[in-house]
Amino acid sequence: MTSPERFKDILKEVQFSASRSGGAGGQNVNKVNTRVELRFSVTGSLLLSEDEKKLIYKKLASKINSEGEFILTAQTERTQYRNKHAVIERFINLLSEALKVERPRLATKPTKTSRIKRMSEKLKISQKKQNRRINIDE
Repeated sequence: MTSPERFKDILKEVQFSASRSGGAGGQNVNKVNTRVELRFSVTGSLLLSEDEKKLIYKKLASKINSEGEFILTAQTERTQYRNKHAVIERFINLLSEALKVERPRLATKPTKTSRIKRMSEKLKISQKKQNRRINIDE
């Protein structure tokens, strides 16, 4: 479902833009566009099925804007090249995690031992509370 070849095709639908990073870094920060922004239109993607788009919207809602674009940025590295590779790696990891279909949990019955243990705990607590009561008959 999420093969490396598929991600190569998906990367063709991605748009990159570069801008100046914030934070420490000296003169390099003020002169060079090292921050990389990745934009992927989830709604406009031709490679994703409707079910996959729904999964992405459900799991990555905080990273998708009102136009249906999935936006990621990277600015930790000193070069645009490294930031681009970092943001691509993050994009692929997030997308592959979002596209994993979780198996539904199968309901199971409690074991005999766990039921016995639960009942004995309930009995202990009940007896403890019984001992706290004041006897009026005496």
